[in-house]
Amino acid sequence: MFPTPIEKRSKGTQIAYQTMVPVALILWLLPLIAVASFSVRPLADFTNGNYWGMPSTFEFLTNYGRVFYDSDMPRYMLNSVLITVPTVIGAVALSCMTGFALGIYRFKGNLLIFFMFIAGNFVPFQILMVPVRDLTVSVGLYDTKLGLIMFHIAFQTGFCTLFMRNFIRALPFELIEAARVEGVAEWRIFWFVVLPLMRPAIAALSVLIFTFIWNDYFWAIVLTQGPDAQPVTAGITSFNSQYVAQYHLMSAGSIVAAVPPVVMFFMMQKHFIAGLTLGAVK
Repeated sequence: MFPTPIEKRSKGTQIAYQTMVPVALILWLLPLIAVASFSVRPLADFTNGNYWGMPSTFEFLTNYGRVFYDSDMPRYMLNSVLITVPTVIGAVALSCMTGFALGIYRFKGNLLIFFMFIAGNFVPFQILMVPVRDLTVSVGLYDTKLGLIMFHIAFQTGFCTLFMRNFIRALPFELIEAARVEGVAEWRIFWFVVLPLMRPAIAALSVLIFTFIWNDYFWAIVLTQGPDAQPVTAGITSFNSQYVAQYHLMSAGSIVAAVPPVVMFFMMQKHFIAGLTLGAVK
């Protein structure tokens, strides 16, 4: 019924597997490797057709220096930080509280409210483009970082609540009952008993939401315009327009935009994996 583990397959199959995995990994990473290689080449390599050979000169400092000093890329990066960090904090904080309420308390309408959170995840976000844009314009939040933050928090809270509610339901309920017997207030139970146990889930969810928001392009171009509020995903379009056909600078800018979520994942990798696998094995 289940696939046979590779360790129990024939020696030839194991060798073929060990050979194909690095090949598949290289093919998967090939576009990123190409962009990284292009980002340290001079413009002359592109005009001479030297795309895959050794760079004629290494222009790492020159190319990345122009990205940071001759364009609005630092402002776009700062905008992304100012949008992503508050969104992660807001969405995770709200989902911790709603997950606690829906996972611990039994009341009429509990499942209905939970299903409403889930239902929001199944709404195609493209159909929300016009009403959400009109709403931000009417309340004066169009082309502002605050408008983008509030929308992302509202849109991500449904998924975060689903994640947190299911995580909290897997915690030992006896801990909460014991705290109640001791006369501990409900908010203290949440803060001192449940929240410390949620750290792996909070770390995993924070990495996921950070990646979602940082890499968002659709809402960045729908709700913002110009360098004052645009995050780096939308700003990279303006950056590419500024350096048309200068592929070495466009590649360097793309690498700069992609580095923060990668760094975030590796910093939180241990907690991320623990949060995703916690409760998978009894």
